[in-house]
Amino acid sequence: MATKNDGATGRHLLVVLDHHEAKVYQAEVHGAVPQRIVPYDPSGYGRHLHSANEWTDGKRQPERQSFYEAIAKTLAGADQVLLFGSGTGKSSAMEQLLADLTRHHAEVAKRVIGAVVVDAHHATEDQLLAHARDFYTEFNRR
Repeated sequence: MATKNDGATGRHLLVVLDHHEAKVYQAEVHGAVPQRIVPYDPSGYGRHLHSANEWTDGKRQPERQSFYEAIAKTLAGADQVLLFGSGTGKSSAMEQLLADLTRHHAEVAKRVIGAVVVDAHHATEDQLLAHARDFYTEFNRR
């Protein structure tokens, strides 16, 4: 698991996530380099984490709690957080993160100003950051 610091202070952050990784961007900075957070993987298989129980019922197993803890730690000092993810309901890593933040990290959850469904796999980082800046601008005008 890679973490760059113990929390972002005084920032507007964008989290783009799926069930494999979270990319955290500072939304004010053009061309910001993402901080990548991936689930803890003691076996070293990277993106190929599988549960032995997956084949039994065809349902995807939830991420490890350490994945959400690493994201929450990174977001701890942010002023505002915007979440981008794909899917809806139980298939949405974004919705699962928001539920986990609400349950275990109420102070961070209060700073989440939006959760937007996007097709992050077909957008460039610059496009995602531009969309986030537009969202922040509109949100902060209210």
